[in-house]
Amino acid sequence: MKTIEVDEELYRFIASQTLHIGESASDILRRILKLDAGQPVQITEPANDPAPVVKAPTPVARSRDAVRIIRELLLSDEYAEKKKSVERFMLILSTLYSLSSENFSKATETMHGRTRTYFAGDEHTLLASGKHTKPRHISGTPFWVITNTNTDRKRSMIEHIMQDMKFPANLIEKVCGTI
Repeated sequence: MKTIEVDEELYRFIASQTLHIGESASDILRRILKLDAGQPVQITEPANDPAPVVKAPTPVARSRDAVRIIRELLLSDEYAEKKKSVERFMLILSTLYSLSSENFSKATETMHGRTRTYFAGDEHTLLASGKHTKPRHISGTPFWVITNTNTDRKRSMIEHIMQDMKFPANLIEKVCGTI
């Protein structure tokens, strides 16, 4: 496996094409380029023609993909196996971040309670905002979240993030109902 560097915009585009949690960048690119797994990539010398223009999907297309990914998450075995609301909460947060790290970050910036900070970039910030916050790292993200809140507060946090990320109200209601 080789490592390559890509700019933030390209990274967000590749991440937005994720169909399921754990899908690798190689799998995503092979799907986009219509290459089968294990199929050798044929490299040809570039012609004198200008390079083809690759257009990112429109916001509407990305929105439909995000809705599909959330619906697939709710139907997945991985989600169904989560018996505790906090486990489902953490999986939803991780998935929302994978769909749009920028929008997720913006949505969580202002989320806090009367005395508690709900999201932070490190555990210590959350511990400083309360004695019993039980911070947990959100998998696949740079974020930590407090988990010592009741289920209604967890639903409210998810609802706020999904509204800020412009998900349809019926999907938000469905997701919150599963927590």
